[in-house]
Amino acid sequence: MSIGRTKRFRGIALAAITSTAVVAGVIFIQTGAEAEPKPNLDQAKAQVAELQEKAAAAGEAANDLRGQITAAQIRVKALQAGIAKQQAQVDTVKRQIGSLAVAGYQTSGMTTTAQLLLSTNPDQFLSQASTAQAFAGQQNSALRRFQAAQGKLTDLQASEQSELAALEAVKAQQQALKKQLDANVAAAEKVLDKLTDAERAKIRQEQQEEVEKAQDERKRASRSNDRMDEEEDPGPVPANGRAGVAVQAAMAQLGDRYVWGAEGPSTFDCSGLTKYAWGKAGVSLSHSSKAQFGEGRRVSRGELQPGDLVFYGSPVHHVGMYIGNGRMVHAPNPGRPVKTDDLDYMSGYTGAVRPG
Repeated sequence: MSIGRTKRFRGIALAAITSTAVVAGVIFIQTGAEAEPKPNLDQAKAQVAELQEKAAAAGEAANDLRGQITAAQIRVKALQAGIAKQQAQVDTVKRQIGSLAVAGYQTSGMTTTAQLLLSTNPDQFLSQASTAQAFAGQQNSALRRFQAAQGKLTDLQASEQSELAALEAVKAQQQALKKQLDANVAAAEKVLDKLTDAERAKIRQEQQEEVEKAQDERKRASRSNDRMDEEEDPGPVPANGRAGVAVQAAMAQLGDRYVWGAEGPSTFDCSGLTKYAWGKAGVSLSHSSKAQFGEGRRVSRGELQPGDLVFYGSPVHHVGMYIGNGRMVHAPNPGRPVKTDDLDYMSGYTGAVRPG
């Protein structure tokens, strides 16, 4: 066997061994994963809650890109309008050059000296020659205008392509975050799949009870003269003006389902809920918890008033609305409805702002 064939054989053999090892490794990993002990109910709940929080955080990171996408779309639209206007100017100058070229061609058959010698009226010819020089000047001026207009058009077109590329990159980044959200939700479902039918039924029952409790709280909040039992969660502290309108709007959504990117009227994510509620009060907010953190006056925790927005995470990835008595209304994550919670229901309190 030749040296070349020997090397090729060794290479093929090595690749086959490596491939077998990879397959064996995958099988081993999969077998190991399948052999993991089934979590008990409390462990499963903790795992699902963590995955749902991660899903919500990924969703808010995707929401944070909304402003960049909107700004890029506005810039692209402005550039496209400028390109259309500049193209019209280029076309106008081109028509002018065409007209001047035709007129110039009609008098370019012989030299100026020849035309003077053959002219029956030299004085008249010299006058016409002066006019021809002015005409040539117009041609040069038109050519310069065309070059400038065409150069500006090329610059605008290049800027448009650059903005479009940047826009597509941000959209791709947002889509990747959305996939991350979906992956976390799917992972939570896989955890639930490991439980028994009875355990899954218990979790579904608890989730339904949480929805019903939030809906009952919404009904009580809408009846301002009614008193809640001492054992039940205290309702929102009365608030006036726009803050009062925002609190009422947020409390009216209790029990509604969490959906990423939704801002009403019946499904919400966290920043979608606060945007919707303050929108009812005539205050425009971004659909992003990170952006909303900069859209109001900062207030300390001791200064909190109903309607203030409270934020969590570093970087910020969750927002709720303070309703008084140390509580807030918020859209927690894909596994929970719009509900009220204690301000310390999750760690990582970042700060608060007062919109409007």
